[in-house]
Amino acid sequence: MHFGAFMEFGSRAGVGEAQAFKEGFRMVDAAEEMGLDGVWLAELHFNPTRSVMSSPIVIASSIATRTKRLRVGMAVYVLPLSNPLRIAEEVATVDHISEGRFEFGIGRSGFARSYDVFGIAYDESQERFAESLEIILQAWEGKEFSYQGKHYNVENATVTPAPYQQPHPPLRIAANSSETFTRLGQAGHPIFVGLRGMDIPELRQNVEEYRRSWKEAGHAGKGDVSLRIPVYAGETKEQSMDEPFDSISGYFGRMGSLYRDQAGKAGLGVTELADGRADRLAALSYDEMLETKIAFGTAEGLVDRFTQLKEELGLDGIVAELNPGGLIPEERVLRSLRIVTEKVMPAFK
Repeated sequence: MHFGAFMEFGSRAGVGEAQAFKEGFRMVDAAEEMGLDGVWLAELHFNPTRSVMSSPIVIASSIATRTKRLRVGMAVYVLPLSNPLRIAEEVATVDHISEGRFEFGIGRSGFARSYDVFGIAYDESQERFAESLEIILQAWEGKEFSYQGKHYNVENATVTPAPYQQPHPPLRIAANSSETFTRLGQAGHPIFVGLRGMDIPELRQNVEEYRRSWKEAGHAGKGDVSLRIPVYAGETKEQSMDEPFDSISGYFGRMGSLYRDQAGKAGLGVTELADGRADRLAALSYDEMLETKIAFGTAEGLVDRFTQLKEELGLDGIVAELNPGGLIPEERVLRSLRIVTEKVMPAFK
């Protein structure tokens, strides 16, 4: 099973932007040294109190040059916010710099504010996403092509370089709504899933639908599912529960506020935002978080937790949010990572 870390290069009170970059790269170096499989980079715009990760493809390039074996992925590249030809060029370039260690995680984001600031209508995001992906995949064939769509037009373009990995870097697409699981299973794409907006039984049903659609479409294998989940490892049970409490409480409070702020926006369906999940997230007790949304514990407890999630959801990978909420001190995050890599990962390899 793949073990990766989700990274935001987070900002917090009292920490300047330069320090946020330094801490982020120290975490990358630790992940390389400790044997983590990969790091996955967020794309976050216009949110200075949360993150400096507005240009993850640039950070991915830096990571590729400072590491030798760590895989570098996007989680996710928000396709509708950029020109697809430019995305194809930049991703292929980083794929070469990393010598094939790049993973192309993509999505359209469930939050509309970035679209508003960039002047792009969120209710066009699904159409733009589909057109953008089609253009990128054609561009990576390495020959001249043209494309006429509703939102993008390409005339006689030949994109260079072609990707290092052939036919292209591995794709992984974020799945957040029930209909998305069906569509991505039919298309044969690996997926990201999460527990912020779903509980485990609902997610299990959606993953089962994804695998059923995958099989009915005639794809080989059973699909590929990676779970993004807040993770914290402590040396004792008390440590693992007490130390991240303030941070995870702030995390779910922030998520609830974000969902509530987006309610009613054009292009946001009932399955995404308008079904009461904002109030549910904001009202979660710590015991409910531990049971349904997060993985906190000792090494032994996390092995049990990941085993349960692997069996219940048929997981192929874990993408750990090691500092959800951004309030856990750096030294504790690094200690948590070491426990995961040295005492938890080996049980699944």
